[in-house]
Order: sequence, then structure tokens, then C-alpha cells
Amino acid sequence: MQHSSPPPVSKRAINSEVVGFTPYKTDLVPRLVTCGTDQLCIEWDNGATSFFHYIWLRDNCQCERCVSRLTREQLFEICDVPLSIKPSSAYLNPQRQLVIEWDFEHHHSQYLAGWLQAHCYSDAAREKHQFQPQLWDKLSIVRQLPRYCAADIMCSETSLLNWLKDLRLVGISLLENVGTTPGTVEKVAQRISFIRQSNFGRVFDVKAKASANSAAYTTLRLPLHTDLPTRELQPGLQFLHCLINEATGGESILVDGFKIAEYIRRHQPAAFKALSQYPLSFYNKAVDSDYRFSAPLIGTDTTGAITEIRMANFLRGPLAIAPDQVIDLYVGYRLFIELTRQQRFQFTHRLSAGELIVFDNRRVLHSRNAFDLKQGARHLQGCYVDNDELNSRIRVLERNL
Repeated sequence: MQHSSPPPVSKRAINSEVVGFTPYKTDLVPRLVTCGTDQLCIEWDNGATSFFHYIWLRDNCQCERCVSRLTREQLFEICDVPLSIKPSSAYLNPQRQLVIEWDFEHHHSQYLAGWLQAHCYSDAAREKHQFQPQLWDKLSIVRQLPRYCAADIMCSETSLLNWLKDLRLVGISLLENVGTTPGTVEKVAQRISFIRQSNFGRVFDVKAKASANSAAYTTLRLPLHTDLPTRELQPGLQFLHCLINEATGGESILVDGFKIAEYIRRHQPAAFKALSQYPLSFYNKAVDSDYRFSAPLIGTDTTGAITEIRMANFLRGPLAIAPDQVIDLYVGYRLFIELTRQQRFQFTHRLSAGELIVFDNRRVLHSRNAFDLKQGARHLQGCYVDNDELNSRIRVLERNL
């Protein structure tokens, strides 16, 4: 069945809120609804089309019977309607909302145009919505390193949003004029959300000490790595605030692990397969703790997009994989390390007192040159905030600004 569009309305951005708080804006206006066997088609005023399965539309009804107005959580369960459910009628109301009366229990559903646009699941729409990180090497990050003044992101929600979006996109950012007051890193991190506790504490002091339980707490060179690969979920953002740096050496070296992984995928696909499918083992052993986890060095999602790098050679345990996978994994692993050692991929920065560097620990590998304390002290404070908190904060800021 086919339904004509309602009388013309002025074209304007639709900014309406559904039960999830989010406003869905679109400049497109639905013009026509056409019903097929198991899905309907919406034709937009720019000529584009979107298809939605009936069972998907029924599953996403936003009425108060289906979604709690108190908790904003779904009450409806899909097993309570037949898989063959279809509309008795489907049309566009004068507000250009899609209205459906279902053939089961005469239930009514209503969908905003902006919501439908935002949740279209065509191949093109899903590709458009797929987040694409901005990869970098030495030359590009030197030119385009996101730099922000600490006072701006502490006082301005707009500056905070811009900083967080840059941080998510590039995976690294430098805050300047932070000051040198101990504990400041905690205040900065809390502009995003909760700090993640670990066995190193809520806020940890990075300085040489006699009872070191990590190479980070010595004066030794620290190889490129991600923090806590021994955990099921590695920390997301890592904050490092420089309180004092009068020592000789100690430069920070950072590498975009996603850039290295994509390079391997393009030039050495067999190595990429080994690194993304065969697990490495990581151990972190201390007197009162023993953390262990196994996972591939390169994490990917169902689309093949790179989502995580898990790497710390000094925490690796023996391989525990099938015999016919051992050599392939060693070939890939050696290649990965060799590439991270190439200067074209390395960003080197000597932190000065009052600077705070933040980076995505699940993407950016970091290291530190050895340092000598004869010329003075070196003291950094750090903490972690998970990427879930970063993304949540961005969404809330975008909804309110």
C-alpha cells in the first residue's frame, strides 16, 4: 500500500526530543511513505530513501507503554509480538512524523523525522555514522597537536566539548598553563567524569622510588607500551601532569598505534591477521596482586575497524596458542615493534612543569627515555578515565549546547 504525503509544510530543522533526552535535528522532510512486504520506505524531500523493517520499527516504538517515562528504559519485549507484524496503516501526520497503526493489538507508534534519519541502518548510513579516527605520524602531529589552555576547558563548556572531541578524534592532546599544584590532574579529569581506580591508586605519582613495583617508578628507559594490558579492559584516557621536571632526559615518546596497525594491514595482511586474531599473554605480578589477561595485540570490531592496541613487552608472558600459529605471531609482533621504533612514527615531547598530556591509552603507545636526577627532580601525577565516560560527556554537552 502507498500513502501520499500530507500538505506541504515549511522546511525547517526539526529539533524534537524523544524519551532518551537527545534532540534529533534534520533539515530533511519525509515526503512519501510506501509499504512493502516486510518493510516500509520513506522518501525524503532531497530524493534519498530509507528502508525500515516492520519488526525493527515495532521494537523501537517510543510510546509510554513501550518505554518508561521514569527510567527512559525499554519496557517492551520483542517476543510479545509476532515476527510477521505489519502496519494496518502508515502515514505522515501534519508534523511530518511517521505514524503506524499495527495489525497486532491495534498498537499505535509515532516516529520523529530526525530520529528516523539518525537511526537509518542502510549501508551508506552505517558507514557515515562509523567513527573515523584521525591517524597521525611524527610530521602530522607536530603540526596539528591539539593544544588547549587549562583555564578554558575548566571554565567553558564549549571549550570543554571542543577539547574532548579533538581528544577522541586524534587520541592525544596537550593542556598548557595547568599550574604545578599537586592534585590538579584529578580536577581536570573530573571535568569529564569518574576517575578509574587501579592497583596503582586513584591518582598515582610517577617518580623514582626505592620500592618500585613498575619500571615507571624508576629512572630507567620505559619502552613503548599501553598501560595495564593485563586487565580485561585497559584504561581509556591517561592523564600525565608534570609538576616538576629538572632532570636530564626523560623525554616522552608517543606513537599512534592505530596508524601502525593500519600500515601493517595495508602492507603485511598476513601479519595483521596474526596480530588481530592470535592472543598475547600479559602478566602483572606483585606481592599482593596477580593480574593476567590474554588478547590480540590489535583489537577490531565486527566491521574490521581497529578499536584497541594492547602492548607492553615488559609485561608479556609465554605464548599459549596453537603450534601452527606461533611463528606467524612472532613475525607480526616483531614487525609491530620494529615499526614503532621508526622515527617517522614517533612524537617526542619533553614535558615542562605546568603541562598536562592526555592520550587514549587503548590507541596511543607511550614511552619515556631514561633520566638522570643529578640536575634536579622529576615528578608527574597521573590518573585514568575510561572512554565510556569521554563519549558520554561529549553526548551530554552536545545535547545541551
